[in-house]
Amino acid sequence: MVLSCALRIGVWTMAAWIIALSLSAQGKDVPVNEAKGMPPRAAPSDYQAQTQAGSVTIAAEFMGHAVPTPDGVYSTEDYVTVEAALFGAPDARLKLSADEFSLRVNGKKAPFASVAPQLVLKSLKDPNWEPPVPAESKSKTGFGGGGGGAQGNPPPAPVHMPIELQHVMSQRVQKAALLEGDRALPRAGLIFFQYRGKPESIRSLELIYSGVAGEATLKLQP
Repeated sequence: MVLSCALRIGVWTMAAWIIALSLSAQGKDVPVNEAKGMPPRAAPSDYQAQTQAGSVTIAAEFMGHAVPTPDGVYSTEDYVTVEAALFGAPDARLKLSADEFSLRVNGKKAPFASVAPQLVLKSLKDPNWEPPVPAESKSKTGFGGGGGGAQGNPPPAPVHMPIELQHVMSQRVQKAALLEGDRALPRAGLIFFQYRGKPESIRSLELIYSGVAGEATLKLQP
């Protein structure tokens, strides 16, 4: 799944460029905040599942514990990610909120509510970052073979990702999250749900939408 997400990065970047070029050619005044966020794919059929909520088409794909962004793919063990998109008629707008989405896992009666991207940031990991290899401890030379001295050594300090890399990762994930408020369609973004289980334990998934456009349920592939 992570590899599949990584392969889409180039497509997302090209899509964002095409959208920006199209809007510029049309001479439309686009608010600054409208240009941010994850670019939607070309059509609803490019996602795992699609359904209709009133005049709006909702499409989505389950990403598991991967957190794909146009600039890199990250992971989290405490949350799962759904990439969702909403399509409408030309010039259509819709008031969006991640709170309008919930996720039912394995047919449980109570679905999981979405969580704010800020909660996900604490558990994010970058698969491409490797902690530096600690320097080998100096050999002990002392009477008795040095065994007693080794026992007195403090445990190695935990190695954390540099704060600069953490900041970049956080900014990318927040930018890729579903933007809320009154937005022009099509619009896409990531929605997060707390789930620490393994993807292999998921037998069925349903993304539930209940918002301004109406109500709908999408059956996703685990």
